[in-house]
Amino acid sequence: MTDTLLLAFIFLVAGIIAVPLAARLKLGSVLGYLLAGIAISPLLSLLQVDLDSIQQFSELGVVMMLFLVGLELKPQKLWEMKSRLAGLGGGQVVLTTLLVMGSAMLLGQPWRIALTIGMLFSLSSTAIVLQTLGEKGLMRSDGGQSSFAVLLAQDIIVIPMLALLPLLATPDLLAHLQQAFTSSGASHHSNLLGDFNAWQKTLITLAAIGSVILGGNFLVSPILRFIATAQLRELFTAAALMFVIGITLLMSAVGLSPALGTFLAGVVLARSPYRHELESNIEPFKGLLLGLFFMTVGAGINFHLLFSQFATILGLTVGLILIKVFILRLLSTVFHIRGANKWLFALGLAQAGEFGFVLLSFTVANGILPKAIADQLLLVVALSMLLTPMLFIIYDRLVAPRYLTDHPAGKHEDIPDSNKIIIAGSGRVGSQIDRVIRLAGYDSTVIDFSVKRLKALQRFGVKNYFGDATRPELLEAAGIKDATILIVAIDNPEQISKLVKYVIGTYPHVHIISRAFDRHHVYDLWSYGCRDIVRENYDSSLRMSRSVLETLGSSRQQAEEIIELYNKHDQMAMVSVADAHKTGVPAHENEAYIKRIRQYLDQQDPSLKAQMKDILNKEAH
Repeated sequence: MTDTLLLAFIFLVAGIIAVPLAARLKLGSVLGYLLAGIAISPLLSLLQVDLDSIQQFSELGVVMMLFLVGLELKPQKLWEMKSRLAGLGGGQVVLTTLLVMGSAMLLGQPWRIALTIGMLFSLSSTAIVLQTLGEKGLMRSDGGQSSFAVLLAQDIIVIPMLALLPLLATPDLLAHLQQAFTSSGASHHSNLLGDFNAWQKTLITLAAIGSVILGGNFLVSPILRFIATAQLRELFTAAALMFVIGITLLMSAVGLSPALGTFLAGVVLARSPYRHELESNIEPFKGLLLGLFFMTVGAGINFHLLFSQFATILGLTVGLILIKVFILRLLSTVFHIRGANKWLFALGLAQAGEFGFVLLSFTVANGILPKAIADQLLLVVALSMLLTPMLFIIYDRLVAPRYLTDHPAGKHEDIPDSNKIIIAGSGRVGSQIDRVIRLAGYDSTVIDFSVKRLKALQRFGVKNYFGDATRPELLEAAGIKDATILIVAIDNPEQISKLVKYVIGTYPHVHIISRAFDRHHVYDLWSYGCRDIVRENYDSSLRMSRSVLETLGSSRQQAEEIIELYNKHDQMAMVSVADAHKTGVPAHENEAYIKRIRQYLDQQDPSLKAQMKDILNKEAH
């Protein structure tokens, strides 16, 4: 018991320290867990820990992940994305698999092993790529949306891969595994199909898959409905774990991949009213077990092999990246991904992915790859993921500056007439502003970099222009020199700051009305010289507060007076502590700012409470 607790403590401490550090370095949680495993590897060796046993347990996290992937896959959504899923995603996986397979065969590998390597390397890192695209505000770009489609297709394709890979098992490796399994005294009773003929095995396998599908359709919802009557959240957690573990046992018993069964169950339950409840209960266990899995992968890295064959490993890694960049660029041309987006798409997906670790573990356990080759491939996967931040740096510093915008023609749209009002961004904020001022009789020039959004607005008869408003050349084309007002309604705080700072410094005559994400973003924009700033959620929060006061019994007049009083004090507070704000320093780390805020609240809150009390006590007219 003590040994188990000590081991759990070691893994938890390593994960808690390494993952936040990796996040600060923009490496992502997967690499954080890998680095944590590497860090504790000497300690685990000293304690003579059986990593294989821990990894087998932690693979439940992979099973849960695929269950959650299945829950997210709605047929209607997949149908809408069918061309990109099948064309971009399917094409990338097939072409990469074939090209890597050919390269491996040229290096002397048998076709079975070469095909396995091709499938392993065809996948990219969902966790790293989506996190990086989100942080850089590139998720809505054409390159970001194309990357998302490919990653989603890869997540789906993993399932047939898990079904196909056992067919590639090498007879010699299988015999060796079975001999080792027998000599260890382990039991073979976990597979129920050992004594049946081929037809019987096929029927039992189909029956098992059918039971998962039928059970998901007709049994799960009534069971969850019954559990819901108890109104105990922990029972939902227990039920969710029961379903996942039960399906895992069933699939293992008939010799199928547990991930296949849970994925099918997830797809079946995607339309269930209990989908979100299942997802929220499984998610924490999935995260912890996946973290444990990646830590065991990191702890199992063969550093002696890495240092003794460093040139070979590095060469294989660079070769893999070049192959994937070539294929992705080819697909970007076929599917009309233009400008900087084609390089974002190609460089962003050029690494191997976390599913590579999963499939490597699976292939070794099923006699598909020799352990020596799997160890080499594991190093290639890990190194390619570690190089991913460098690939995005290449995009940011070398590729993106060469392209004015990501417009399909390679240039921004010609803007035939200049207006006194320019709106940057036509999303939730910009589109409403544009509608109001047009109804009031004013013309505006609206610029947005999302092709998808502009096409949607054009369906409603709204004329906007494509382009990146943060680019000086586009602003000049839009008539910024003659403009009176620039409304900044972009939905990315870094781009807002960049645009505001540039226009204030270059075109000081232009009055800027800027969207701000929060109080601290207001301070940043204020420091650049912008004086007309609107916090995007501030007004809606005041309106909701007014509704709360009215619901509690205040009259409309009393509620409005209280909100007006609060608004006045809040603006005074912002101005009074603005000089203590430091751009780039988080508020909770700025001691001077914290001190000023506390002083202001101590001085003003008693007076504010008294004034609000007076308003509530007086009769509304």
